Amino acid sequence: MSHGEAPRGGRDGGGFVRQDRADAGVSRRRGVLVTGAASGLGRAVALAFAEWGDRVAVHYNSNRTEAEATLKSLPGNGHALIQGDITVAAREIADTAEQVLGGVDVLVNNAAVVTTTATAHPLAETSFEHWQQMWRDSVEVNLLGAADLTYWVARHMIERGAAGHVVNVGSRGAFRGEPDHPAYGATKAALHSMGQSLAVSLAPYGISVASVAPGFIATERVADWLTGERGAELRAQSPFGRVAEPREIAAAIVHLAGSQWASGAILDLNGASYLRT
Repeated sequence: MSHGEAPRGGRDGGGFVRQDRADAGVSRRRGVLVTGAASGLGRAVALAFAEWGDRVAVHYNSNRTEAEATLKSLPGNGHALIQGDITVAAREIADTAEQVLGGVDVLVNNAAVVTTTATAHPLAETSFEHWQQMWRDSVEVNLLGAADLTYWVARHMIERGAAGHVVNVGSRGAFRGEPDHPAYGATKAALHSMGQSLAVSLAPYGISVASVAPGFIATERVADWLTGERGAELRAQSPFGRVAEPREIAAAIVHLAGSQWASGAILDLNGASYLRT
């Protein structure tokens, strides 16, 4: 680019400025592992990276049909499907992704026990058995699974002497609380904290670690929440009068995965529905 020439590229669906890969100093298509990518936000994240030109490993646990649909939707080539339970097979998932992608450059920790009607556990209305199960499951998936997978992916990066990025999908609920899903809020807060600790410890190896903290996202799994009075209440939480689209959160994740100087950040993405100090 000559002096004074406007940068090439444009704006993606979330409003972030995109530059051509040469301008951004990226010399090859990156290998990107997205966990929980069968549907919802994970699918949007996989698509966003593929549209950027990266090779994506679509991870799923049990829903192969939806995961295959995600894979088929990705533009470009070199993508792969990886199955595994991150609570027991983190090393196998990391090793497989490393092999099929020729190296993982970006890890997106998206897999989670999320907030649905089935996973709700308000203390005053929940049996101890369900309460205990939700806490155990949330800790195992949202925190320990992400920690284990990050360990193995980062170790591969260190062994290759390669810089890389980890982006954790946290939540607004880590700050404002989740009355009906306290285990979710607590484990997302822990995920944010883990990310900031690793941002410091992995920086000497050229590995950045950042997090996003979204508010409510309009995904298939919670489509019923957006109907009737409940939907109106959710949209009213933001002064924009709506909830987030998955592509908006995905655009921010792609941005963080290309910015080493964002390491340690927790990026609020909630449409001004919760302002923390």
